[in-house]
Amino acid sequence: MTEIRDALAELRRFKQRLLMLFALVFAGFSLLAARLVWLQVLRHDKYVAQAEDNRIALVPIVPNRGLILDRNGVVLASNYSAYTLEITPSKLEANMDSVIDELSKLVTIEAKDRKRFKRLLEESKNFASVPIRTRLTDDEVARFTAQRFRFPGVEVQARLFRQYPLGEIASHVLGYIGRINQKEAKAIEEGEDAANYNGTDHIGKEGLEKSYEKQLHGVTGYEEVERSAGGRAIRTLSRTDPKPGTNLVLSIDIELQKVIEAAFGDFRGALVAIEPETGDVLAYVSRPGFDPNLFVDGIDAQSWNELNTSLDRPLMNRPLSGTYPPGSTFKPFMALAALELGKRRPEQGINDAGFYMLGGHRFNDDKPGGHGYVDMARSIMMSCDTYYYQLGNDMGIDAISGFMQQFGFGAPTGIDLEHEKSGVLPSQAWKRARFKGAAGRWVGGDTISVSIGQGFNSYTMLQLAHAVATLANNGVIMKPHLVKILEDGASHRRTLTVPKASGRIPLKQENIDIIKRAMVGVTTDRSGTGYRVFRDAAYLVGGKSGTAQVVGLKGARYNHHMTPERLRDNALFTAFAPADKPKIAIAVVVENAGWGSAIAGPIVRKALDYYLLGRHWAAKDAHA
Repeated sequence: MTEIRDALAELRRFKQRLLMLFALVFAGFSLLAARLVWLQVLRHDKYVAQAEDNRIALVPIVPNRGLILDRNGVVLASNYSAYTLEITPSKLEANMDSVIDELSKLVTIEAKDRKRFKRLLEESKNFASVPIRTRLTDDEVARFTAQRFRFPGVEVQARLFRQYPLGEIASHVLGYIGRINQKEAKAIEEGEDAANYNGTDHIGKEGLEKSYEKQLHGVTGYEEVERSAGGRAIRTLSRTDPKPGTNLVLSIDIELQKVIEAAFGDFRGALVAIEPETGDVLAYVSRPGFDPNLFVDGIDAQSWNELNTSLDRPLMNRPLSGTYPPGSTFKPFMALAALELGKRRPEQGINDAGFYMLGGHRFNDDKPGGHGYVDMARSIMMSCDTYYYQLGNDMGIDAISGFMQQFGFGAPTGIDLEHEKSGVLPSQAWKRARFKGAAGRWVGGDTISVSIGQGFNSYTMLQLAHAVATLANNGVIMKPHLVKILEDGASHRRTLTVPKASGRIPLKQENIDIIKRAMVGVTTDRSGTGYRVFRDAAYLVGGKSGTAQVVGLKGARYNHHMTPERLRDNALFTAFAPADKPKIAIAVVVENAGWGSAIAGPIVRKALDYYLLGRHWAAKDAHA
């Protein structure tokens, strides 16, 4: 009887357990069903979209960067395709150094490649790929591809590279591109054009590459690519082609540029040549230069240190940011101011004894004993300091400053490069703002120095060339520019960058003609400071030589050969030609070279011979 009761009790307990198990199973299936409803019904749209995103990748197609050409169609900056070996740090499964060591058994990786990689790694984000080697050979690509499975996080990528075929020639005009660093990446992300830089690794850093970055870059395209579960591309679903960047057709004549750069030799300095009628910059020289190709892949530490520590400062854009006293090249503008303001008539002259006295101070002319009787034309031809000492004192600094301002002295020209310096056009107000207390008071001696292009005067060669071009163009102001035409990369439609004049200085033509004739006398009259340089020229030139002190002499007489090289005077020369209808205006400074007519003048002569007379004259000169 007891056994029967135990059996019934066991059966009852079994049924209870079975019921509980059924309840658990039912609850489990209910949860699964609820989850299924949640996923398949309530959240269907979201997860379908996510699945589609996993299946379909939007791959950016980087556009071809716009070309840069000179005015005659010579390519100065182009693109080419090459393979790079790149590492994405976030995807590595092993120590980076050991990965690179293993890679070096397949692909040549030198010490400079490792140093550059580490520097680029510091500038890049962790999830961005960084090149360890560029321009791989076909054999290197094949060897790595065969062993690719061993290197997760390492890929061979086909990239477009920038190339500057002429190396140093016009390097400060072109500038260069380089890899986007963290600061630039942040600026792009915060800007309106962030999506357009997807897949882009490089950006313009200096020169026209930087100032025309938006136009040169183009518009990024996209491909919709279907992927397998393993992430392998299966097929392309759709494609939006990229739009190539705008081509820049420069105003530069690269052959003229070559002639001038060669004419500088080992001298340092700057030269700007402008077409007066259009504002086209025909030549833009900064010596010494640098090879922009060094920067494309990321410059190595040794080359970077050499460029940055050189006393010659090859990275300095001298026409844009180098400021210099103009010396006697300032005198034609002083003479024009005197005519326009009624302070002198052209026939008025002085007897130059070789010095000028003001307030008990003696201001010497550069010619001991003086030039004798000097009128306005002879003051320009012979570069008589004493004439301008007296003229400057009669005019006063604010009248001088107000007149010179019209020609662009002391203000950016607005050329299409960034970081243009303003220079200094001195005035009483400028000095009060620049110096405090009694030091800010303008004195007569200040005016004397300014009158001959010394003292506080400080201008770029770009400003000086622009002023000479405006004078040659009879007061019509054309904005100087390096890019003449913007050419659409797809349609090749062309647009002029500077289609019309910026303004006109209200000058009397008779006064302009007086100054121009005097400047022609500089190169044609035997007493002219530029006569020796241009006496056999096949064209008429209006010119002016200049010599500007680098350090004050404090009353001592200058001795070129006894002065340390980098403290010697700067040599300058300005010119326009042909004199009757100028096609070119030039300003040049040769640093620490001494007399303007002796060193700077011959550079101008070679430039004018080539530009006005053609290639055969340059070849003749080279064999002379």
